Amino acid sequence: MKDERPLLTLDEATARLIAGAQPYALTEVETVSTFDALGRVLAADVCSTLDVPPEDNTSMDGYALRAADVPAAGTVLRVAQRIPAGHVGEPLLPGTAARIFTGGQVPPGADAVVMQEQCAALPGDGLGSVRVDAVPRAGQWIRRRGEDVLHGAAVLKRGARLTPQGLGLAASVGAGTLSVLRRPRAALFSTGDELMMPGEPLRPGAIYNSNRYTLRALLQAAGCIVTDLGIVPDRLDATRAALREAAAVNDLIVTSGGVSVGEEDHLKPAARAEGELDDWQIAMKPGKPLAYGRIRRDGPGAALLIGLPGNPVSTFITHLLAVGTVLRTIQGMDASFPPGLPLRAAFDWSKADRRREFMRARLNAAGEVELFPNQSSGVLTSAVWADGLIDNPPGQVIARGDTVRFLPLAELIHR
Repeated sequence: MKDERPLLTLDEATARLIAGAQPYALTEVETVSTFDALGRVLAADVCSTLDVPPEDNTSMDGYALRAADVPAAGTVLRVAQRIPAGHVGEPLLPGTAARIFTGGQVPPGADAVVMQEQCAALPGDGLGSVRVDAVPRAGQWIRRRGEDVLHGAAVLKRGARLTPQGLGLAASVGAGTLSVLRRPRAALFSTGDELMMPGEPLRPGAIYNSNRYTLRALLQAAGCIVTDLGIVPDRLDATRAALREAAAVNDLIVTSGGVSVGEEDHLKPAARAEGELDDWQIAMKPGKPLAYGRIRRDGPGAALLIGLPGNPVSTFITHLLAVGTVLRTIQGMDASFPPGLPLRAAFDWSKADRRREFMRARLNAAGEVELFPNQSSGVLTSAVWADGLIDNPPGQVIARGDTVRFLPLAELIHR
């Protein structure tokens, strides 16, 4: 049976996804060690408790001195003190230098550091002397107090997903713990009597359930606590039971398969019996059908439901674009579409489609974008080969050398 409904644009569908998810935003806050916060979403700004660096320090091993004391290369100064990192020196007397090591606090009175490669240590009483073989300028090789972060500044904003470098920044301003939203809880199941699990002998007419592995990993990469309900038989009662079980304790239910117009597709009637559902056709390729709704639970609230198409590449891409949008929305993150990178095409594409296309592609050594030769929605090898997607507008042909919009997969997966 042909579906004659008008197609939504992806932008229209995204706006509806966001509007539908906003009432279900997470509010529970947890305090976690900064050590254990990778991938979590901040519930509050992280503000610095100090200037970073806290005092002027050197970015080089060398000698701290007054620039005015070295009017010419070859000037010799007495070394009056030695300042390793983590130690505080004495005020620098005129005509002297301090041996200093990277990260060491620049002593009062010094206004420049000369790297050790431009100096020669000379023997003598005490710490000896140094011959400075380059004329310094005031301020060189000194990292000024607060030049990275000022006291009180918000270094990480509420709604940011914590990256390794973000954790380092939080630690640098003294944040030993962080306020984060609780992790989203997501349930996952697949529908289809043709599905079998890897490791089982494959019976005639059956296929292995790759979507279960792809979706579970994508949800985990997005920081979710995942409940896997496995493969649900192609029966209305079984599908309704799975939805009820999933809705009881989860924020989001993700399914694959059962959203087309086939007689054996029971997800839509089951969802309408257990809640409400919008059944969309989106002008995108791959991934045209999408179901979005809410499943009731005992007590207040509901679980959001996203039903993805069953073809493996369609499942993968619609998860990145639709499920990713919903997860970002309920965590208070920016859910807008990523801007992408303008790059040159290293291929020709004459098959203009009326739908917006997301083609599997990757960068080559010349910094141009190559296209996987088979763009079928059933060819999962294309998603492994690729390191990004080309976001191609409807009706657009591409000639070698044209500028295309490239979306890195790493950015989409870890949105």
